[in-house]
Amino acid sequence: MPYLVLFIATIFLANWSIETYGLVPVGPDLIAPAGVYFAGLAFTFRDLAQERLGRGWIVGAIVVGAVISGLVSTKFAVASGVAFLISELLDFAVYTPLRKRNWIGAVIASNMVGLVADSIIFLTLAFGSLKYLPGQVVGKVWMTLLAVGILWFLRRRFAPGPNR
Repeated sequence: MPYLVLFIATIFLANWSIETYGLVPVGPDLIAPAGVYFAGLAFTFRDLAQERLGRGWIVGAIVVGAVISGLVSTKFAVASGVAFLISELLDFAVYTPLRKRNWIGAVIASNMVGLVADSIIFLTLAFGSLKYLPGQVVGKVWMTLLAVGILWFLRRRFAPGPNR
């Protein structure tokens, strides 16, 4: 259940940070809405929660995250809710079939597909423009790489058997 709570929290924090901080730098000459960092983490927490609880819980968590985000910004809550739901459908198509063959590879692949789709949908609904798409993608990739690197290390360090 902790991954589900973290997933919901990152949805809320992504929307809260956009409302609070607006745009932030994500690389040389790149800016994105501040929620990019939390949204990037959300994809990994989503995969971890799906692994333990199943798909239905993830869809419910997206709805809860969007409802809670509505306390901060209705516009961002709706945009992120729709974007997360659609990217979740893509995740089902990518992560689910790959997860048993190569779990880390499945997380990376689903995050990449999800972050691009989520970015396009979110920016279109929230800003009516794809102006920040390069920054969105770069910021989410940074967070995906960080999260996957930590997961890889933890699995190598603490997994029983030959992965140790």
